[in-house]
Amino acid sequence: MFDTSAGPFVILVHRSWAPRGADRFYNLVKYGYYDNCRFFRVLPNFMVQFGINGDPILQAPWRNADIPDDPVTQSNKRGTLSFATAGPNTRTTQVFINFKDNSPLDSQGFAPFGEVISGMDAVSKINAEYREEPFQDLIQRQGNAYLAKQFPRLDYVKRATIQKSPATGK
Repeated sequence: MFDTSAGPFVILVHRSWAPRGADRFYNLVKYGYYDNCRFFRVLPNFMVQFGINGDPILQAPWRNADIPDDPVTQSNKRGTLSFATAGPNTRTTQVFINFKDNSPLDSQGFAPFGEVISGMDAVSKINAEYREEPFQDLIQRQGNAYLAKQFPRLDYVKRATIQKSPATGK
C-alpha cells in the first residue's frame, strides 16, 4: 500500500513475473526505503517514476547496487510497475508505473514485476508540472532539500507498507 500526497494506491507484486525485481522491491518497501520519496519524473501519457531516497546518506549505497535483469515475461501495460535502468543489469531502486500501454518497452528489457490493483486514479493525479526537470544527480547528492527548494509541488510517497495477501495470508 502506497499512501501518497496524491492519494493511496495498492500494488500487487507478482514474483513469478520478475523474481529479482520483485524481491528487491519487497525489501525496499519492507525497510521503508520509499517513504518520503518524490515522484521526480512524470511524463503524461507515458509513466511516473520514483525511487531516489530523499536522504543522500541513505541513498548513497544504493546508487550502484545493481541487480541482474529478469527476463521480460509480461508487457508494460497501463498500471504495471517496472524498474528503470541505465542499460543491461543496472536496476537499483528506481521504478515507474505505466500510464498507458507501453509495450515497446518490453523489447528494451523493462520487466514488469507488479501492477496497481487499486488507486490508479491517484497515480493519474500525480503532479506532472515539472515533467523530467529535476536533475537525478542532484537528487542523489542533495535529496529532498534540493527537490523542496526547486520543485516544491512534487507529489511524494508518504509511506509504503506491505500488506498480507487475502488469498495466501503472506
